[in-house]
Amino acid sequence: MRILFNRKHTGTVYILLLLFSFFPAKAQNLEYCDSLVVKGIDAMWKKEHVKSLELLTKARTIAERKQWHRQFFLATNNIGANYFEMLDYGEALDYYLEAYNTALKHLDPTSEMVVLNNIAILYSKEDNNEKAREYFKKAYDIAKENKDAIKIGLYAMNLGSAYNASKDAETARKYILESIPYLKNDPNLYAMSQVTLVQNDLISGNVSEARKRAQNLYETLPNKNFNNIGLQLQLVIIEAYIKEGIYPLAEAEAKDLLRKTKSPETRKIIFDFLSQTYVKTKRFEQALQYKDSVIKAEKELESIKNGRLYENNKVKFEISEYRKQIADNEAKLKHERRLFYTAIGFLAAFAIIIALIVRNMLSRHKQKKIIAEHNERVIALELEKEKSEHEQKETAALLEEERLKNELEIRNRKLSAKALYLSGRNQLINEVINTLSSSPEIAKNKTLSVQIKTLENHLKSDDEWDSFITHFEEVNHGFINRLKTDHPTLTANDIRFISYVYMNLSNKEIASMLNITAEACRKRKERISAKMELPENTTLFDYLSSL
Repeated sequence: MRILFNRKHTGTVYILLLLFSFFPAKAQNLEYCDSLVVKGIDAMWKKEHVKSLELLTKARTIAERKQWHRQFFLATNNIGANYFEMLDYGEALDYYLEAYNTALKHLDPTSEMVVLNNIAILYSKEDNNEKAREYFKKAYDIAKENKDAIKIGLYAMNLGSAYNASKDAETARKYILESIPYLKNDPNLYAMSQVTLVQNDLISGNVSEARKRAQNLYETLPNKNFNNIGLQLQLVIIEAYIKEGIYPLAEAEAKDLLRKTKSPETRKIIFDFLSQTYVKTKRFEQALQYKDSVIKAEKELESIKNGRLYENNKVKFEISEYRKQIADNEAKLKHERRLFYTAIGFLAAFAIIIALIVRNMLSRHKQKKIIAEHNERVIALELEKEKSEHEQKETAALLEEERLKNELEIRNRKLSAKALYLSGRNQLINEVINTLSSSPEIAKNKTLSVQIKTLENHLKSDDEWDSFITHFEEVNHGFINRLKTDHPTLTANDIRFISYVYMNLSNKEIASMLNITAEACRKRKERISAKMELPENTTLFDYLSSL
């Protein structure tokens, strides 16, 4: 049927065209999504993490809706990289694992290798060398299967570094030597492989050779700042001097490096080297001062981590608000579309009604039907509004739960820092007592011998542990009572060990506090897990976290 418009209809046509002009659709095409990822990565390198996470989250949302797997992988992997840079390793690991699953299902082996390497580096940062080796090996095997030369060299070198950290010098050397031919065409990566080989020499006991090679490398390096390889070589030189017994040079090198670096983590290592040097040269007052400096550096690091945790929570909150904003915008867009189509419907209905009135074809029944459809749309909009308010309340509840969880983690960190501080001081005092006890002149002095014995008995008391338990129970209400109820066979020593595991201390830290080796600590963890009859696929820390 052909409709002819006269001058009376021109107003309606103009309104319809105007309404269409109010809804320009911004195409969310592939190029736009890629540009968001590129901008997000650029912001991450500039340390603008909030901006980076906003851009990458938007790209991830679009990619997920459009099922663009590569863009989804890139956005997710780099969101994980942002959280890694912000020291929020738990959040980073979640995104890395999600990126890895996407790579496995939809992408090529190169994508798998990239995210596996990221996961391995994260575990290395947390001193979880076993997990780091596992993921570096997965990346290495994929590189081997695909004959990717540069990746084979890089991941073989990373494997060597991980085995170095575990003191498995023989296995480490095999991978390091394999990596060198693959990396010889890249000066920076080749230099890194040489530094890793020097560290292996030091671990293997070739102390003098390691120091000489480190000194030669340091003099000839083209880029000492790449991946801190210059700093790593200086630390090798200082440690080698200590092991060789050349204490004056060790002291001089350590103090020179201390003046150049501001990193709390590096300063902590240097303070420890100086403390060892002064103990070896029986300058116990200076040794104690630098041991205290180690504790201060640890507190500074803990403070930085707590500050980062606070910043991360702010970022998470802002990203949560940003996601909510995206959801609200999408809901608003849907609402506006509904209103648009409703307006079109009303205008069309109005035009039809006018036409029917003019032609005497309008019926009362059709008028009621149009009004009823309008009322249904209004009710649907009200229901959507109520749903949106309910979602906002749920988001607020989740944020409060996250805040309480982070507060508990911060209090446990403070408690573990205090325990480490007491353990460190007692260890140093014990070293001084042993040195004094071995002196023939002091052994002849009965008064001093009695006082040293009294001091030893004082160190063996459990007063500090009782105080620690009291503070631990204040922070973690009822944890020990629940543990004793569920596992009545646990001894007091088992509970003490479990408390340190629950505070997420590393094997190295627990071993230092209990004056045992890291290997003994790992075996004890296995024995306690078996005693508690934990499933094979459940770690002791994961189980304790669920109590």
